[in-house]
Amino acid sequence: MALNFHQLHIFYTVAERGSFSAAAQALHMTQPAVTMQIQSLEDYFGTKLLHRSTKRIELTEAGSALIPYAQRSIDLIRETDASMSKFTKQLKGRLQLGASLTIGEYILPRLLGPFGQEYPHIGISMKVMNTAQITEEIVNHQLNFGLIEAPINHPDMHMEAVLSDELKLVVASSHPLAAASEVSIRDVLEYPVVLREQGSGTRLVMEEELRRCQIDLASLKIVMELGSTGAVKSAVEAGLGVSFLSSSSVKHEVSLGLIRTLPITDVQFKRQFYSIYLKSALLPISAVTFLAFLRERDLRQWL
Repeated sequence: MALNFHQLHIFYTVAERGSFSAAAQALHMTQPAVTMQIQSLEDYFGTKLLHRSTKRIELTEAGSALIPYAQRSIDLIRETDASMSKFTKQLKGRLQLGASLTIGEYILPRLLGPFGQEYPHIGISMKVMNTAQITEEIVNHQLNFGLIEAPINHPDMHMEAVLSDELKLVVASSHPLAAASEVSIRDVLEYPVVLREQGSGTRLVMEEELRRCQIDLASLKIVMELGSTGAVKSAVEAGLGVSFLSSSSVKHEVSLGLIRTLPITDVQFKRQFYSIYLKSALLPISAVTFLAFLRERDLRQWL
């Protein structure tokens, strides 16, 4: 019997998940099949790799020694997929992902067209949800990966920055600030503000930057908190207040002259968008190819 990557991947997943049943669910295998592969690996090395118990499995000394090699083998396969994705022009399959609101509604639609032209045989299925829902669906293996607007701290997730973005001050074309070429944050604080709801990625980025600049959040004259970027844009357009939104999300309204975006001289709301997926997962080549597309292309031509 020869050592193979499949067995190392199963072993790593069992160790990470802490049980054969959880690993079987993550790998879409039956529990007996997982057990058989671990036994085959132990037979190959001639030693026990796991202590079985009714609660949670534990690594033996040999198992602990094998873990970093199993991890390196997974990393090597990921690097191989990423490298070979450049040559997979005839790739077929389905790209299944989740995207948080700003990304899913305003960023990805402009990128999926160019991606589809390069890879016309890849079907695309995207769910637009909040970060918590995306994380839950990835953990439950309903999604391969997700794109989110703010970093998360989850022990089972791999997270990588793949896109850059910046929030701008957004005002109605009839607003007193609309005639300015630039403004300071103190100018903004004089006017009512319409914001996304607490917990949204856009709101978190804005609040963190204001705190960094030692600006009291209580000084914001918040008149509305709304649950979607579209609702915020409508409120700004109606003159109910100013806001801070991704310039990509108001591109259409700016082109129609309904809204203006203004740079703020003393504050920059820059942020990263992140890809997330399970540490133990090997993404399908369609997902690897799409993430490589996001990382390696100059996306400004489409955004």
